[in-house]
Amino acid sequence: MVEVVSSRVDEDTRKKMKRLRHVNWSEVMRQAIIKKIEEETRREIDPLAVKEAVRLMDQVRRPQEDYDGVEEIRKWRDKRK
Repeated sequence: MVEVVSSRVDEDTRKKMKRLRHVNWSEVMRQAIIKKIEEETRREIDPLAVKEAVRLMDQVRRPQEDYDGVEEIRKWRDKRK
């Protein structure tokens, strides 16, 4: 089933569109709408992916028994000298 969608444009834009009669304005609008839907769909948040990301961050943040971050930073800074 095909639905009809209408849109309003100002008079100046409509005059410019009429001058470009070879352009299929319906197709231009369809493609713009499809592109916008795809962009917005990519932005949607996947709750499972968020849970996994949080789990990984927590795992990385846990203190390591044999690791001293301050010592590691000093080591790399001393190597630059």
